[in-house]
Amino acid sequence: MATVALVLIAAAAALQAAFLLRRENRRDPISHWILAAAGLLLAATIVDRSIRIHFVAVTNMYESLVFFSGAVALVIMGLRLARRTRDLSPFVVFGATILCLALLAVSSSPLAPSGIQPPIPALQSYWLVLHVTFSFIGEAFFVVSFVAAIAFLAARDEDRREALDRLVATAIGIGYPIFTAGALVFGAIWAQTAWGSWWSWDPKETWALITWLLYTAYLHTRLVRRLRGRVAAILAIVGFVATVFTFFGVNFLLAGLHSYG
Repeated sequence: MATVALVLIAAAAALQAAFLLRRENRRDPISHWILAAAGLLLAATIVDRSIRIHFVAVTNMYESLVFFSGAVALVIMGLRLARRTRDLSPFVVFGATILCLALLAVSSSPLAPSGIQPPIPALQSYWLVLHVTFSFIGEAFFVVSFVAAIAFLAARDEDRREALDRLVATAIGIGYPIFTAGALVFGAIWAQTAWGSWWSWDPKETWALITWLLYTAYLHTRLVRRLRGRVAAILAIVGFVATVFTFFGVNFLLAGLHSYG
């Protein structure tokens, strides 16, 4: 199912690229439905693996990437259909789809072994399930904000910049509380149940906090000091870079309590 989903996401990206090359700034009519189908297939993959291991299958890198990719695909589809984002830039949709494709491609690589094994006892906690799923759903919105922020910095038309600025704020505004609940709140509760400590300055904990602070700074620039524009867009980009490092960089470069996940 994951392989079929990969093909579907690649097809959606190709269709979006074809419309972008027309230079008519028109959205293609069906790629979001293709992404929805891919997202549902990835959800079915998680369900199938969960049945096999008798626990929710989000406890290793392969499963996390499958879940993350599915969440991104469904978020793109949802934003395409949402009234407030009906004018979603075709470039943003394409960029987010490419990132979704890249995430799923990594899940098919040797970096993420796909063998089905029951999780170790420390991972058999539903607080962990909430921690992982909420974190990745929030980060799926950060994918959109990242691409929209890049498009904002590249845009020259003022109306387009304003629309992209609103999209960055909308995506982060939705993703931030979900990520906060997953990465910090549920993560701390799981840490207490698994390791006996709410916080241990583990590298992944530390980088999750850095990521959260960067997005908090973004919201501060908009909601308190009203520093819209370039500064806010750069913060959105740096925040997503920190998100990627928290997931990939910490896993491969920094040893810690999360080194198995």
